Amino acid sequence: MIQLHEPQHMVTRFAPSPTGRLHLGHGWSALMAWDMARAAGGAFRLRIEDIDGTRSRPEHVAGIVEDLRWLGIEWEGEIVFQSQRLAQYDAALERLKAMALLYPCFCTRADIAASASAPHGPEGAVYPGTCRGLSAGERARRIAAGDAHAWRIDMARAVAGAGGLAWEALAFPFTAGARAKPVAARPLLAGDVVLARKDAPASYHLSCTLDDAAMGVTHVLRGDDLRAATDIHRLVQALLGLPSPIYVHHQLLVGADGRRLAKRDGSIALADLRAQGADPLRLAADLRAARFPIGISLAKA
Repeated sequence: MIQLHEPQHMVTRFAPSPTGRLHLGHGWSALMAWDMARAAGGAFRLRIEDIDGTRSRPEHVAGIVEDLRWLGIEWEGEIVFQSQRLAQYDAALERLKAMALLYPCFCTRADIAASASAPHGPEGAVYPGTCRGLSAGERARRIAAGDAHAWRIDMARAVAGAGGLAWEALAFPFTAGARAKPVAARPLLAGDVVLARKDAPASYHLSCTLDDAAMGVTHVLRGDDLRAATDIHRLVQALLGLPSPIYVHHQLLVGADGRRLAKRDGSIALADLRAQGADPLRLAADLRAARFPIGISLAKA
């Protein structure tokens, strides 16, 4: 059971996926979220987003815990695991299906890439709506036949029902007492995004939104690369009657080549720094002061 917090009590979180060791960018973001909560006398929570069955590994969970504690970061309450919340995701999907807002999509990535009519939005190619026009009978036949499918939201229908939406944003770095400003949400730009993947019980858009609400998260601090996703999350919140937290988006850390730090690229891991004898107190102080190792810098805003 996830413990809820009172609305006036600031709650931030860090929500990594256990697909590899945390790199320097993860450590910096986690520290910023932890410091934000502590500055307001609030709480910091930890969530493990482990529903990607093909890449998530238990040993990486242990590594995340080890890395955070090495940096001096502690969290309140038990760690929340997405793999233990599948029933909640299923229930939300059924609600959206009952509202006639979801449809099964049988397209492959190659099908979508081959579509000459696919425009581009903030997150890349926008789904051209190929399966949106399938009849109810055709959908039922293909599902019964066991055809692999995702569940997409009919974005135009959902936005029409939700009306105009906005989310609240705070500038980064966070300053105690700062006032949030409204940002108009434009989820239509993303097209009919996936809410339940073929290979996972829920997409990031659905699971993250549901989990933040259940955990009582009041302030979400995350990278600029997820700014556009916030429009989609605000829509899901409206459709499911969930509270909307305040969002703080920070710049990403990039390497000398200008590419953002990523696990798949072998970016500097906290475990490697620890093995090299790095002082965690000094490293934490350097990260807070935006002093990064040679070749690492903040992406341009």
